[in-house]
Amino acid sequence: MAEAKPLVAAPVRIVLLRPRNPENLGAVARAMKNFGLGDWAIAELGTHDFATARRVAVHAEDLLDRPRLVRTLDEAVADCAWVVGTSSRRVRGKRRLAPAAVAREALERAPAGRTAIVFGDERSGLTNDEVHRCHDLSAIPTDEAQPSVNLAQAVLLYAYELRRAALEAHERAPAPAPAGATDEELGNLEEALRTALRTGGFLAGPERHAVRDLVAPLRRARLTQREARLWAAALRTLGREG
Repeated sequence: MAEAKPLVAAPVRIVLLRPRNPENLGAVARAMKNFGLGDWAIAELGTHDFATARRVAVHAEDLLDRPRLVRTLDEAVADCAWVVGTSSRRVRGKRRLAPAAVAREALERAPAGRTAIVFGDERSGLTNDEVHRCHDLSAIPTDEAQPSVNLAQAVLLYAYELRRAALEAHERAPAPAPAGATDEELGNLEEALRTALRTGGFLAGPERHAVRDLVAPLRRARLTQREARLWAAALRTLGREG
């Protein structure tokens, strides 16, 4: 039986700039673990209260042990092929994508390299320089009455969309084809058919083309190894019973 095709998510790094709230760190770690993300970098970490963060990072404490701690955004994204900043600002020359569009494109870009999704600090978000440093921008379509989203909630929304895009791509991907019958296996099937036909009295005289003609549609059917072996086993049983 063929193995199930594994879920392959896009290579994505979550980048946090100047996070100050330890609860947010824990909640971000939990959100990432919820949706299968494990790569994150933190620039200018504004808190060292990891005890509080761990209380929030339920079953995701291991992620708090291995963030990539860096000094600048440049360091955090140096090995990334696509850098997306999360900001509601509109900047000429930069696309402004919804989270779902970022997730789909990150998956499409996966062969070319890693995507970084960059989140600014809890108070003011990304600076102007940081916005311009990013290749494209993305914003969550919130209501005007309350446009601001908590940092951990924002990470969770993007993580969810990344997971959903991977699942949809996985469902669309064709299952791996089972191994086809080899020429030897088809020859064994043909011999088993010949024996069964002779035992049953169908081939009383010269064979001529009977067996070849009967096997021809089975060859055209492109039997799998399992199917060819099953046919051969069934025909051998019939031959013995005769």
